[in-house]
Amino acid sequence: MPGRSAPIPSRSVTGADYPGRVPADSAGPSGVQTSITDLGTPLAETTFVVVDLETTGTSAQRSRITEIGAVKVRGADVLGEFSTLVDPGVPIPAEITLLTGITQSMVATAPPLEEALPRLLDFLAAGPGTALVAHNAPFDTGFLKAACERLDLEWPAPTVVDTLRLARALLVRPQVRNHRLATLAAFFGAPTAPNHRALDDARATVAVLRGLIDRAAPMGVHSLEELRAVTKPASRAQRARRHLADDLPEKPGVYMFTDARGAVLYVGKSANLRRRVASYFTAAENRRRIREMAGLVEGVTPLVCTTELEASVRELRIIAERKPPFNRRSRYPERAFWVKLTADAYPRVSVARTVHDDGAPYLGPYTSAHEAERAKGALLHAFPLRQCTHTFSADAPVAACVLAQLGRCGAPCDGTESLEDYTVHAEAARAAMTGDPGPVVAAHTERITALSADLRYEEAAGHRDRLAAFLRGARRAQRLSAIAAVPHLVASRPGATGWETCVVRHGRLAGAAVLAPGTDPAAFLASLTATAERVDAGPGPVPRATAEETEAVLAWLEHPAARLVEIEGEWTCPLRGAEAHPRMTHWAHGRASAQ
Repeated sequence: MPGRSAPIPSRSVTGADYPGRVPADSAGPSGVQTSITDLGTPLAETTFVVVDLETTGTSAQRSRITEIGAVKVRGADVLGEFSTLVDPGVPIPAEITLLTGITQSMVATAPPLEEALPRLLDFLAAGPGTALVAHNAPFDTGFLKAACERLDLEWPAPTVVDTLRLARALLVRPQVRNHRLATLAAFFGAPTAPNHRALDDARATVAVLRGLIDRAAPMGVHSLEELRAVTKPASRAQRARRHLADDLPEKPGVYMFTDARGAVLYVGKSANLRRRVASYFTAAENRRRIREMAGLVEGVTPLVCTTELEASVRELRIIAERKPPFNRRSRYPERAFWVKLTADAYPRVSVARTVHDDGAPYLGPYTSAHEAERAKGALLHAFPLRQCTHTFSADAPVAACVLAQLGRCGAPCDGTESLEDYTVHAEAARAAMTGDPGPVVAAHTERITALSADLRYEEAAGHRDRLAAFLRGARRAQRLSAIAAVPHLVASRPGATGWETCVVRHGRLAGAAVLAPGTDPAAFLASLTATAERVDAGPGPVPRATAEETEAVLAWLEHPAARLVEIEGEWTCPLRGAEAHPRMTHWAHGRASAQ
């Protein structure tokens, strides 16, 4: 592992289309994170279903729905509207008729809730990028949940945005005299005035929602998750430090929060340094640890980067070097665990903390000793390898092994087999670790099937977890080893200002630059490779970088838009390697298969 973080040579130049012309509107596949903006559902990609109900009263248990109105919007587009009167099955009070104008005769021929509610739920069609919006949302959702319960329908539990709570957080007196829907609709100039009819009120709420989103944007609120967090006001410490973002550039890079002594408190990355740093000092930031950090921050140090990959790598290197106390992840890459097959005469499986230049195959790295022990157990179940820690030579059999005498080892190295016979088992284990894990998969699936047939599900789950841990470690080690074996690689991807080009050597980012229209690509490439960091070969899957850095490089290279410019050596993975078993890699944790 590297000690201190070395600089990544980088610069921005101008050049022609490189290495080939890509349409300006080209984009990666949907569902793939293609930038370093912070995780979340962008508001521009969120589908909002704005709902309004008219009812016979205020109690969700005793009152009934008389009208439903809904508008589905995304960005500036209206995707659809839904409106229906509902026969409540009970008399409508006179004061409700006076308020809404809905009379008993109007609902006499309307569909009952048994017909109307399923149609609304279909219109809602809640998904990962869909949110239900209402003004005073607990009222509307309370009625809908109660109706679903009475009709034995499943409530889809969508993400809910309450424009009333948003308005209270974003608009204070004397900006508006109150936060009623009519007042807010007039304040934002809604084209439809609310009139206690469901569809018109939903249309007015759409205008209010858009106005509130515009109000929240300068606070760094650009995702659905941040919008929902706005209802919690910023702390006094956060508000007092908003000025720290004023002089930051609106460019991609890494930011470091520092205290009065200059010590680094937290490190992050973003596609827009000013916008992201400003969000830490607004109501959108509601993480307890970060709010605590806000009281200690005295300065922000920006580090502008030319490419997204460079920003990701610099962030990881700085976190590993400085170990900022408010970062939870990536602080201690040196604490990784590895599973190795020792290189002595009678190889055994062991858990190691470091990788040595001993020719031994390694699995991992694992973040916990428990996971490493699981992977070790998977190998020992599939292959009869010794488990003791004694050191034996080729001419000294293992007859004195205590574990073998007690019958607890299971390895045929107690004199019953020759060294050549034992070597066959060791080489089979090595092949499973570095190539085809089929024998380990077969041994465990056969055992899992037998245990399940005997209703011994807990034991079967143990084998499942050991197999999953082995496959995750093998997949990671095989991918890392493949790129670490490449001494020099140059790849390029189209970006906002040109072709983002990176030099990778033995799995480490050695250089990065942007080729914009106007410069000779050949001269650009020659200059970039000549000034890139020199990286020597080394042992193990990650000889010259942390596993996280190399995996960030791999993720960048595997993007569909990436183009390989030049390469020395071969970049290959085993044909039947651990990546051929994505379902088993994730099944123990209920996750979808890896892509």
